[in-house]
Amino acid sequence: MIGNSLSLCYHNKLILAPMVRVGTLPMRLLALDYGADIVYCEELIDLKMLQCKRVVNEVLSTVDFVAPDDRVVFRTCERERNRVVFQMILSTLVKGTHRPVTCKIRILPSLEDTLKLVKRIERTGISAIAVHGRNREERPQHPVSCEAIRAIAETLSIPVIANGGSHDHIQKYLDIEDFRQATAASSVMVARAAMWNPSIFLQDGLRPLEDVMQKYIQYAVQYDNRYTNTKYCLCQMLREQLESPQGRLLHAAQSSQEICEAFGLGAFYEETIRKLDARRADLLAKTPEAAEEPTEDTSGIIKMAIRFDRRAYPPQITPKMCLLEWCRREKLPQPVYETVQRPIDRMFCSVVIVAEQRYQSTLWDKSKKLAEQTAAIVCLRSQGLPEGRLGEENPSLNKRKREAPDQDLGGPRIQEPALPGEICKKPFVTLGSTEDNLLEGC
Repeated sequence: MIGNSLSLCYHNKLILAPMVRVGTLPMRLLALDYGADIVYCEELIDLKMLQCKRVVNEVLSTVDFVAPDDRVVFRTCERERNRVVFQMILSTLVKGTHRPVTCKIRILPSLEDTLKLVKRIERTGISAIAVHGRNREERPQHPVSCEAIRAIAETLSIPVIANGGSHDHIQKYLDIEDFRQATAASSVMVARAAMWNPSIFLQDGLRPLEDVMQKYIQYAVQYDNRYTNTKYCLCQMLREQLESPQGRLLHAAQSSQEICEAFGLGAFYEETIRKLDARRADLLAKTPEAAEEPTEDTSGIIKMAIRFDRRAYPPQITPKMCLLEWCRREKLPQPVYETVQRPIDRMFCSVVIVAEQRYQSTLWDKSKKLAEQTAAIVCLRSQGLPEGRLGEENPSLNKRKREAPDQDLGGPRIQEPALPGEICKKPFVTLGSTEDNLLEGC
């Protein structure tokens, strides 16, 4: 949570709600530019809590919640478990940090049960509570219950932040204050209305959507936001204009560069990437040991600290293609990739097996495809082989490219053909105790 206000009190504040796919850094920065007082990070559920297994201890009449690494997270009796788990978590957060701790809930089907719940939450010592005025099953098309939020605000002594008014109540800045008064809340948290146009926080009115989208794209490029997320957020802004010429260009874009070009920001993209690449090169020059030297760990895996940067390769060439081609020339079995996902942050790491030797990057990637490309780079660099980077010569790949000019060798949907009589095995598993040895030391 970050904000423009130094004193993070929760009275008369304009707040950008935590949102799963939209609440990324470019959107948060844009909301702050347009007048939001406080913005929350993405709405992330505690994955460790979700992945705990529930074990009933009949002897002690307790319930243990055991994390994937077999540590007991907390223990409580069966009769009390539903009532105290969230209180334990919130109380621990309040005691363990000097920052204000807030809680966001949806209302329960019964107002009486909802009031009992918020009173228990208040006793944990949190600074404020945000209330979405719908229950768990209701969607945005269902009416928000201003009455329930008002009842909560009149019951509690801590600030109450009203949420859920975008669909029915909030279309412009003045509507935010109307929603606050209707709910008797201390502040208002805006989600969908801010997603559609973050300038909803400006007192003097909404900015033209074209200007807002261009500013959003600039932030996305400057902070290396994933193009798929950038595209999703822009689609949410366009809404009914998705079938317009601008919307069709956006829909066809398959990279951050193509998104920029669709909005007339091609020159901005090239200049920004040039500066970012120069900074990256300068950092690598100062720490050359961080990326270039392969090492072999005790398990026999050769490792390097590198990542795959698509901008460094021609459109139709990838490291995986280079590695596959080399294995064919050497009459080796084709590479086998074993990829795991780390539950805590959903990042990926891949090991490639070539001639019974394993290769892996020590850095984790945002997708399975990126992790596999990175593993291929480790193998190629360890063997001193070309990996297809811009400026490298790879005659066999160039020959194949000339023979099959219509084939998109480097496209994201490529399926590498298996050798005759062989099956391409690319297992993917979620990281757990059985995979710990595979990525030991990552």
